[in-house]
Amino acid sequence: MAPIKAALLGFGTVGQGVYEALKTHREQLQAVLGEEVVIEGILVKDGSKKREVDDHVLITTDFDEILNIDGLEVVFEAIVGEEPGFTYLSRALDKGCHVITANKVMFARHGRTLLDKAEALDRYVGYEATTAGGTPIIRSISQLLQVNEIYSVEAILNGTSNFILTNMREKGLPFHEVLKSAQKLGYAEADPASDIEGYDAFYKLMILSELSFGETPKWEDVERKGITEVTAEQISVFKDWGYKVKHLARIRRDRDQFISSVKPMLVDADYPLYGVEDVQNAIMVETSLAGKVTVQGAGAGKLPTASAMVEDLTYVLQPHSLRRKKNSASISEEGSTEDTNSTLVGEYVVIGSSEGFHGADEVEILKQEVKGDLVYLLIECQVSTALLLEENRDLVVYEVAGKLKKAEGRAEQKDLLLKKVINL
Repeated sequence: MAPIKAALLGFGTVGQGVYEALKTHREQLQAVLGEEVVIEGILVKDGSKKREVDDHVLITTDFDEILNIDGLEVVFEAIVGEEPGFTYLSRALDKGCHVITANKVMFARHGRTLLDKAEALDRYVGYEATTAGGTPIIRSISQLLQVNEIYSVEAILNGTSNFILTNMREKGLPFHEVLKSAQKLGYAEADPASDIEGYDAFYKLMILSELSFGETPKWEDVERKGITEVTAEQISVFKDWGYKVKHLARIRRDRDQFISSVKPMLVDADYPLYGVEDVQNAIMVETSLAGKVTVQGAGAGKLPTASAMVEDLTYVLQPHSLRRKKNSASISEEGSTEDTNSTLVGEYVVIGSSEGFHGADEVEILKQEVKGDLVYLLIECQVSTALLLEENRDLVVYEVAGKLKKAEGRAEQKDLLLKKVINL
C-alpha cells in the first residue's frame, strides 16, 4: 500500500516532537491506519541549518514546494503567530489536505473560518494540541456535544503559571525566584509574558468557548489578569486559611451573555481542580446530562503536544471516523444552573490598608488577619465587586471559586457590616 504522505510546517520543539512520535510509533500507527505515515517535507525558516531527518525529506523555506508534494494528504502546523499559519492552513485545505495545528493564537482568532472551510471541502481540522497539550479535552467536549448541552467550562490551562504558584506555596519562595527555576527547567520561555500575564490561557479559553458554545465573547469583555502580582505573603495567608491560588480560566454562557475571566482565584479542598499541581492542566466541563466532567493531563511539552497532534491524525484517517461535521451546540433558556433573577453572593479575600475599605456592596466579614500595614479579609458580598473596586483603587481582590449561593435577605445589615470593616 502507498504510504500516507504528510508535511510539517515548523521544526521547533513541537515539530520535532511530531516527527519523533511518527517514527517511534510507526508500527502502532500502521496497525491503526493500515498504512505507514511518512513525513515528506518540512517547512523551516533557515534552510541551511542541519536537521536530523531522513534523507528523502524535503527541507524548504518555500511553502509552495510543500503544497506541490505529489499525493500530500496531511499538513501539521507547528509555527507561531496568526500569520503565516492561517494562510498556510487555508491554502492546504484548498489543496485538499487535512490540517492539524498546535497554533493557539492563530486558531483562537481564525479557527471558525478554518472549520467552516474544511466542512465545505469535506476536509478535517485537528486542533487538540491548541488547548492543553496532551490533555484530550477537544475530543472529550466534541463527544459530549453529541447529546449534552454545555453550561460552563472551568480550567487550569497554563502549566507554567500552575508550576510557579505550586512552588511558591510549597517552598515559600517569591515569584521571581520560581520563575527563574521554571525557565531553567524549560517550563517557561526566556520571555514568559504570554504565560504569566494570562494571554496563553486566554487564547485557549476562546478556543474552548467556540467549541462549547459555537461562539466566543467579545475579547475585550473578558477579564484577563496574570499572576505577576501574587506575593509569597498572600499565598502564605491563603494556605493558613485552607486556600490555594490557581490561575483559572472560566466561561459560562447565561442566556444572551457570557460570564468569563482568566485570573488568579482561590480554591479550597472541595473544588475539583484543587489538587492539580505543577505543570499539569485540567478542564472541568459542566453538562446537562453527564454533570461535571474533568479531564487532566500534561499541559505542554514536546511529546504531550505531539501526542495530541498524532491522535488527531489517527482520528481523521481511520475509515469509520465518527467526527462531527460542525459544532451545533446551543444553550437553551434553561441552560444556566443559576437563577439570575435572584441576587447571588460569593466569597472573596480582599487585601487593603488596615484602615479598611468603603463600598456599597453588601459585605460580611468571615475571617480576618493583619500583616503589617495590610489587612486580609475573607468577606461575603454580592458577586459583582465593580463598585467596591471603583471606590477602593488600591484594594486587591481574590474571588473564591465555587462559593456562589443565593442571598438570604441580609440587606438590612449592610450599613452595620460596612462600619465593622471601616472600624478595623
